[in-house]
Amino acid sequence: MEGVNKRNPHQPEFVQAVQEVAEDIFEFIEDKEQYHEAQILRRIAEPDRVVSFRVCWEDDAGNIRVQRGWRVQNNNAIGPYKGGIRFHPSVTESVLKFLAFEQTFKNALTGLPMGGGKGGSNFNPKGKSVREIMRFCQSFMTELYRHIGADIDVPAGDIGVGGREIGYMFGQYKRITNNFTGVLTGKGLEWGGSLIRTEATGYGAVYFLENMLATRDQDLHGKTAVISGSGNVATHAAEKIVQLGGKVLTLSDSGGFIHDPDGITQEKIDWVKAHKTHRRGRISDYVDEFKGATFHEGKTPWGVKCDVALPCATQNELLGEDARQLVANGCIAVSEGANMPTDLEGVHVFRDAKLLYAPGKASNAGGVAVSGLEMSQNSERRSWKEEELQQMLKDIMAGIHARCEEYGKRDGDYIDYVKGANIAGFKKVADAMLAFGVV
Repeated sequence: MEGVNKRNPHQPEFVQAVQEVAEDIFEFIEDKEQYHEAQILRRIAEPDRVVSFRVCWEDDAGNIRVQRGWRVQNNNAIGPYKGGIRFHPSVTESVLKFLAFEQTFKNALTGLPMGGGKGGSNFNPKGKSVREIMRFCQSFMTELYRHIGADIDVPAGDIGVGGREIGYMFGQYKRITNNFTGVLTGKGLEWGGSLIRTEATGYGAVYFLENMLATRDQDLHGKTAVISGSGNVATHAAEKIVQLGGKVLTLSDSGGFIHDPDGITQEKIDWVKAHKTHRRGRISDYVDEFKGATFHEGKTPWGVKCDVALPCATQNELLGEDARQLVANGCIAVSEGANMPTDLEGVHVFRDAKLLYAPGKASNAGGVAVSGLEMSQNSERRSWKEEELQQMLKDIMAGIHARCEEYGKRDGDYIDYVKGANIAGFKKVADAMLAFGVV
């Protein structure tokens, strides 16, 4: 870790991600000389490459704007690089390196042949016109296209990058290369996309939560849930909890959170989806539409009493004090829908309390799993039915749970899902790296 800190100054998110994994796998590899001789830990904490580039575009007023773009190709030991593209002002090289590092283990856990990567830009799509977003996406892809390919690196969407942005980028890729290949996932159904891709991350986090609760002979029926975020992952996690008989109490965005003690029903979830997606509205408007709900400006929802919690917004949104509050309020399970939403202190609080706690690399892998299935459908030039994909997603999440359980079983019946996920993901990637020699 001293070496990682020294080699990556001013990159706290990346260093945190490496430390979280290293803490768990060091005991596992301690007596396995082959990993030490091959310097696997050192090599896995150094991305294969980090591509940084300038993105020039013209706004509607005719001004030339300049952003920075990146693609971090972390590790392709088990398959082509795979991971989202994020457009947000908070995007830095450190954030993308942490996400690509996490993605490597997440993808390994799915059982599908995908390596780890991540990309993005500090471009902020909020407040931009549709034509400005189109021009930016085209300019971004004009540089990115030379670094990706269906068998090289297959990006997807992430924060700030939805179906619209994927469409603009794919159109530009096709225009430049004259190729119609599965080079991006999250595409529209009419041009190579997969059913249930939109729902997959949120649904998958809830399926994983179900698997955890089943180890204690419980289910979601009658349970109260606190959820952060109000985007794609959060709304679909809420939707699946409602379908399984649970009661969702909160949603949030960067302005604060809403608390609806009557429960956020399917009708209310549909309103939030339309409000956030089509009207680009704020979650605070919910209280004007649905009486009895309250909005808490500038706050996160972790103080609301609940049975289960799903952080689905962004990294480091759930801090140590929040974790202690959840434990004190009787929360029994946490399933992460976002990437690294719990800080290191919070992770330790959950593990010390022996909560059912699923790290994002395990519980939110449903999205990239269905992206992997989209790649397979593109290669075969076919589309699977929704029922087939729903079953595949359930099976993949059950498989991830089983792998975490295998390596995370501790004294008594306690399963340390963090340790289990880190060891299972690491072992698959590390063994492939050993097979290739020093490359």
